[in-house]
Amino acid sequence: MKHGFIRAAAMTPLIRVADCTYNTERIKELMLSAAERNVSLAVFPEMCITGYTCGDLFLQETLIRQAEESLLELVRESEKYEGMLVFAGLPFEYNCKLYNVAAAFCEGRLLGLVPKKCLPNYGEFYERRQFTPGFDECVTVHVGDFEVPMGAKLLFACENMTQFVVGAEICEDLWTVQPPSIGLAVHGATVIANCSASNETIGKRRYRTELVSGQSARLVAGYVYASSGEGESTQDIVFGGHNIICENGSVLGQAELFSGEQIYADLDLDRLKSERRRMTTFVSAEENDGYTTVYFRTKIKELDLQRYYDRTPFVPQDEKERNERCEEILNIQTFGLKKRLVHTGCRSAVAGISGGLDSTLALLVTVRAFDACGLDRSLITCVTMPCFGTTDRTYNNAVELTAQLGCTLREIPIEKAVRQHFKDICHDENVHDVTYENGQARERTQILMDIANQTGGMVIGTGDMSELALGWATYNGDHMSMYGVNSSVPKTLVRHLVRYYADTCGETELAEVLLDILDTPVSPELLPPEKDGTIAQRTEDLVGPYELHDFFMYHMLRFGVRPEKLYRLARHAFEGAYEDEVIYKWLKTFIRRFFSQQFKRSCLPDGPKVGSVAVSPRGDLRMPSDASAALWLDELEKIKNKNFN
Repeated sequence: MKHGFIRAAAMTPLIRVADCTYNTERIKELMLSAAERNVSLAVFPEMCITGYTCGDLFLQETLIRQAEESLLELVRESEKYEGMLVFAGLPFEYNCKLYNVAAAFCEGRLLGLVPKKCLPNYGEFYERRQFTPGFDECVTVHVGDFEVPMGAKLLFACENMTQFVVGAEICEDLWTVQPPSIGLAVHGATVIANCSASNETIGKRRYRTELVSGQSARLVAGYVYASSGEGESTQDIVFGGHNIICENGSVLGQAELFSGEQIYADLDLDRLKSERRRMTTFVSAEENDGYTTVYFRTKIKELDLQRYYDRTPFVPQDEKERNERCEEILNIQTFGLKKRLVHTGCRSAVAGISGGLDSTLALLVTVRAFDACGLDRSLITCVTMPCFGTTDRTYNNAVELTAQLGCTLREIPIEKAVRQHFKDICHDENVHDVTYENGQARERTQILMDIANQTGGMVIGTGDMSELALGWATYNGDHMSMYGVNSSVPKTLVRHLVRYYADTCGETELAEVLLDILDTPVSPELLPPEKDGTIAQRTEDLVGPYELHDFFMYHMLRFGVRPEKLYRLARHAFEGAYEDEVIYKWLKTFIRRFFSQQFKRSCLPDGPKVGSVAVSPRGDLRMPSDASAALWLDELEKIKNKNFN
């Protein structure tokens, strides 16, 4: 589908044991339902044409022949549904032996049969009584008028959507030491279909979910698992219809047990392709190794996405998970700085403290690092440097925060020094341009560096990853430090880290200061305040909402999402929050600044990586400083012409 999406369905029909005619009608009904929902891949359970619990009836010629006739009827039915690939299970006889197979068919064509390799023969399952284990080598079999391949090494590849390649395995195959899906993925399958009949016992639902999810992560693939449900015999066991759809470790959807629920999910095949391309440990096969590819076609169309995209992908929505994430990140930052302090022998640290979020987080991390080193907090020098844009609120918070944490405060007003500097370079103080703003930032950095020399310490950097992605930092000003503890923490997460500290510090007065800092608008405070003393310069009014920029950054750097698709994802995620034109405007700003400001990231100081996205030139982002953004901006221009003209 457009932008690499395909809609998958895991479907469990209400069957009657050994009644192929009845079961076929139920499957046809679900095929129609899937087609109406624009499904490109529909997976049905193991032996769904006959029922899994037929026992020795599987050996009856009547059932075997009727199962084949029913399969052919379903294949003919599929001719009605353009581009929908279907997998359904049945018993199939070959060379006088019976095999448990998954049949693949699309648009009136039977494409192939995949036999189950690993047959359970323990507990309540005795498949080897009736069936023979499947084989890898591909043989040709006749089903009605069709001459098709049969073997476990079959791949079903879409001719007009090359990233859509499906492999199949059956139930127990997944539960073994070396599932067939491993080889299928290595040889190109981006999606695994599993026709299953997994019964319910205590705790099995959770284990099964973890198994399917883990396999999808291991294979960097989509995994569509359809299991038997109501209608199967309950003579000794019960089936709950536990359908699951996963993508690279994430559960996109699963059915409630015994609900008869059919589940749908949109798989992002471009995202999987990007992840495999990025991972050098995902090694694709260099040789064919006996795998056979069968081709089919799908219908390319734009889906109305039935998929959730988090507006704040760096911030977990669940409170417990978010708190765990915050503690983990604070520990990474803390022990990264601790190692640097120990290695350099520094017993002093210098931090510029503005009363803003970033400098607050940097100071909290520094305090934790000093505590971990057994150093007195008074050895941390907090420097507040009021100038033209400093407001009473931020100044007072900086002073109070320093006192509450037990650090040493130095107040160094820089107005006189900056004015002298403007005089030296012949700059009119009334011209509030980039020179006016950056002159203040560089003066502050010079002071911090010199105090660090005085105290034998190091300057702790405050800038966060969102600012670095946008280049929202003064080169050789707040851009520079001796260790940047926030360098891979996005702005949307900074807020939660400070809030977590406030909630868990156990100190009422400290918490009150932190909460007021959280309530203060984000600003560099480089322009004079309003007449009422409030902040005049609000960062998000100038560069755009950080929640949008963090969303853009996550999907572009983590998955290589192209501008047209990124715009679509943002519209989907932020529907009702921002107009389309606003999203477009700030996406264009993000791409333009991201490319033009790489020179600032190319010489970043050291700092700890905390997540899967980072911009360090030594690690995750090896990007030339003079790379052109033309291709990305051209694609955005096409979006503009299509949507806004």
